[in-house]
Amino acid sequence: MALVELEAKDPTPIYAQLDRGLRAAIATGRLRVGDQLPTVRQLAVELRVNANTVARVYAELERAGILETRRGVGSFVAATAADARPAGEKARGLTAFVTRVLADAAAAGFSIDDVIGALAERRHRAGR
Repeated sequence: MALVELEAKDPTPIYAQLDRGLRAAIATGRLRVGDQLPTVRQLAVELRVNANTVARVYAELERAGILETRRGVGSFVAATAADARPAGEKARGLTAFVTRVLADAAAAGFSIDDVIGALAERRHRAGR
């Protein structure tokens, strides 16, 4: 099985599919902290994509702290599964959570101000 699967029919750009695929491999434990990735050239040949595309994704993942490149040695996984989640996933999850909480609060007869007040009170008590 290949490290990452790319779908030619997927309208998502190749670099985005590769980014998502590498993050998913880390998030699911197929790649772990310290694992070495194929070289840019090796992965490009395996996936039949331009080496510049792979290099771009590796560089972006390195800037995000997901990968670590050691000059002359290679690229290695530097992030845990939780840290490798795609950018924005945490924010989307929080937004969905808040939406559910507010819907439940409204169904129970509470306003957003009631919820915020209760959260502020809980935060204040936890700070003691």
